[in-house]
Amino acid sequence: MSAFQEMAADNALPQPATSPMQAIMDNLARLTAKQKIAGAVALAVAIALIAGVWMWSSQPQYAILFSNIAEKDGGAIITALQQQNVPYRVENAGGTILVPSTRANELRLLLASQGLPKGGLVGFELLENQKIGISQFNEQINYQRGLEGELARTIQSLAAVSGARVHLAIPKQTAFLRDAQKPTASVVVSLNPGRRLEPQQIAGILHLVAASVPELSTSQVSVIDQNGNLLTRSGDGRSSGLDSTQLGYIEEVENSYIKRIDSILEPVLGAGNFKAQVTADIDFDTTEQTSETYKPNPPPNTTIRSQQTAENATNMPQAIGVPGALSNQPPVPASAPLTSPAVPGTSGGQSQPSTINKSSTVNYEVDKTVQHVKRALGSVRRLSVAMVVNNKLEKGPKGDSKSVPHTEEELKKINDLVREAVGLNKDRGDTLNLVNTAFTEPVREEVAELPLWKNPEVIANGKEALRWLLLLGVILFVARGVIKPLLGTLIPPKPTEEETAESEDAAAEAEAAAASELNDDGVSQEVMEAELAKMSFEKKLARAREIAEKEPRVVAQLLKEWLAGGPGGGH
Repeated sequence: MSAFQEMAADNALPQPATSPMQAIMDNLARLTAKQKIAGAVALAVAIALIAGVWMWSSQPQYAILFSNIAEKDGGAIITALQQQNVPYRVENAGGTILVPSTRANELRLLLASQGLPKGGLVGFELLENQKIGISQFNEQINYQRGLEGELARTIQSLAAVSGARVHLAIPKQTAFLRDAQKPTASVVVSLNPGRRLEPQQIAGILHLVAASVPELSTSQVSVIDQNGNLLTRSGDGRSSGLDSTQLGYIEEVENSYIKRIDSILEPVLGAGNFKAQVTADIDFDTTEQTSETYKPNPPPNTTIRSQQTAENATNMPQAIGVPGALSNQPPVPASAPLTSPAVPGTSGGQSQPSTINKSSTVNYEVDKTVQHVKRALGSVRRLSVAMVVNNKLEKGPKGDSKSVPHTEEELKKINDLVREAVGLNKDRGDTLNLVNTAFTEPVREEVAELPLWKNPEVIANGKEALRWLLLLGVILFVARGVIKPLLGTLIPPKPTEEETAESEDAAAEAEAAAASELNDDGVSQEVMEAELAKMSFEKKLARAREIAEKEPRVVAQLLKEWLAGGPGGGH
């Protein structure tokens, strides 16, 4: 028997059954050192590639937690995030902190419960850690700082305000009223880009600060923006023209008249078949008038206010007679009237008062009218109403509709309804202009649909799908290019029924040939099988190499038969 026939017979002999794990270990032991290193490197690269793509695909999307924050607040926020093992990113030179979008709202509420961010302002928490023995002056300063910080935080809560500073000038109290000073305040606001404060918001800031400080009036509060523009004027800047409140009142009055017209004409003409506009001239002038009027009372209506009467009578005789010595004689001595002779120039009998004076004063009431007139603020001085009415639709004999103008009678009814609804007054010059015309169809501009490649939702979904497709492609590449060849080397596939039958036939032929050779050499088949079973794989491999060196033609012929599908082909 030749050496090549011995090797073929050895390969054709049935091998003892082994476990799958033992087969894997045997196949692994048959690999060379280079093959083992290459397989290990390929497997490590595959694992690293899969892990990298998985980490990249599973990386969370970040959202802004806080932006435009101070460095001190940023450090405190990062410390709190590190304590909770939350991943974060810092951008814009530390002014913006990003966290996973799924936890942004939760973290914002959690940090708010801890008082973060503080915004670089100190509030009333400054009073929580007061030192023992602090002076009254320091207590007052701390209170003022805390009040300024709390006011600034409240102002920052406005949507248009990104930052605020409040400065209070609170004078020291004194017992002398002449030396008492009123407090003042200044507010500096930093507005968000593209935002501005409305007059109502400015007034709200003024009243907020004024109501927080005793004896502080709104006129003593100044508000400026980050550009140094003064947002408050003397008297709120409303003395020269209409303020927003008055303009809002005018708009409210005009809308109320329009609603009246709509409510009364909509059941008659239908919605969309008429349009009305009202212009109201409102009187915002404030007039006060005081007058006093005096009128004489006629005789029937005379009323005595006071009356005074005086009467005076005396017995002194009056000077009578011819002026001269006889009339100027001194009186004679008193005597009884019966015995004494009558004095010349005097009359006998009882004496009568010689002088009577009477005076009377009567005061009558005079009508007085005091009138104090204050005109109502916001009264309507004049109304101007403009209306346009669409043509009515009438059905023709064929059932089609056509636009027909309203008749004069119908327009007059509409005119009367509108006049009564708004209460037009000819005395104050109110006017109404009613026009009947056909309405044009509104031109609807077709909005171009956004292309799919520009749609944000489609872009987001595409990115998500691309990420998973890339991950799936890498896994398939690693599985088919690395894992499958390695497993095919370590775990050979189970032969099919046809291959098993062919291998059994080839083994039988090899056994028969070997038996014939052994019989020819005078060696029994049992002894040959025992000798071949004792040979190891290394010996068999060395024996095959030796045969290939000694009998290359036979080996070449055998290989040709195998390639041509002859006996033993494919094994």
